[in-house]
Amino acid sequence: MTVRIILTDIEGTTSSISFVKDVLFPYAAEHLPDFIRTHRQEDDVRHLLQETAQLAESENQAVDYDDSEALIRILLQWIAEDKKATPLKTLQGMIWQAGYENGDYQAHMYADAAEYLQQWHAAGMPLYVYSSGSVAAQKLFFGHSSAGNLLPLFNGFFDTRMGAKRDAQSYRNILSQLQQEHDIQAQEVLFLSDVKEELDAAAEAGLKTCWVMRDAAIPESAQHPAVHSFADIRF
Repeated sequence: MTVRIILTDIEGTTSSISFVKDVLFPYAAEHLPDFIRTHRQEDDVRHLLQETAQLAESENQAVDYDDSEALIRILLQWIAEDKKATPLKTLQGMIWQAGYENGDYQAHMYADAAEYLQQWHAAGMPLYVYSSGSVAAQKLFFGHSSAGNLLPLFNGFFDTRMGAKRDAQSYRNILSQLQQEHDIQAQEVLFLSDVKEELDAAAEAGLKTCWVMRDAAIPESAQHPAVHSFADIRF
C-alpha cells in the first residue's frame, strides 16, 4: 500500500540527540528556577505546576503545590532523568522559546533530513511530527533550525498528550486524528524513528515503520526496514 503521510520523530531522527542533551536540557535546567519563581502566578504556568504536583503525588513524591522550591527540585530531577512528563516538557518549551528568540542557539538538523523533508513537502506529501517534547517546543525547534524556518513543511504536530511513544494506543490516537483530515488507512502512514520500541508500538497500531540508525550498524535481522539517512528511505 502506498505511503501517503509521513510521521517523524525528532531526536536521533531529524536531529542529533546531543543537541537536546547537551544544549537544550542544560539551558532549561539553568533557567527553570528563576522562570518558576517569576511566572508561577500566571495561569498557564500555575496549571502546569498543579499538574506537576499531581503527577509527583501519583508517584509517591508528595509535594505541596504552594512550595515552589520543592516543585523546582522535582522538575530539575525530572530533567536529569529525562522524564517524559507533559508538564515538564511544556515548561521546558516555554523556557527554550526565550533561548531561540535571543539567538542563544539554533536547533540542529541533519542535512539529509532537511533536504528530504523539503523534497517530500514539495511533492505534496503531508508531514507530521510526533515527539516527547511539547508541540510548542517542536514548533520552536523547526522554526529556528540550522536549516532555517522549516515550520511551513509540516501539517501538524503531536506530543505526549497523545500518549507515551512506546505505547501502541498513542499511535492509534494519532491515526484517529489524521483520519479526520485525510482519507487514509494505517498502512498508508510511515513512521520514522531511531528507537526500536517506538517503531514496535507504531507497527502494532498498523503503521508502516522505518528505523533511522544514524551511526549504528544495521543488524541483519532488523525487525523494521532500516536506513542510515533519509536519502535511503524508499516508499
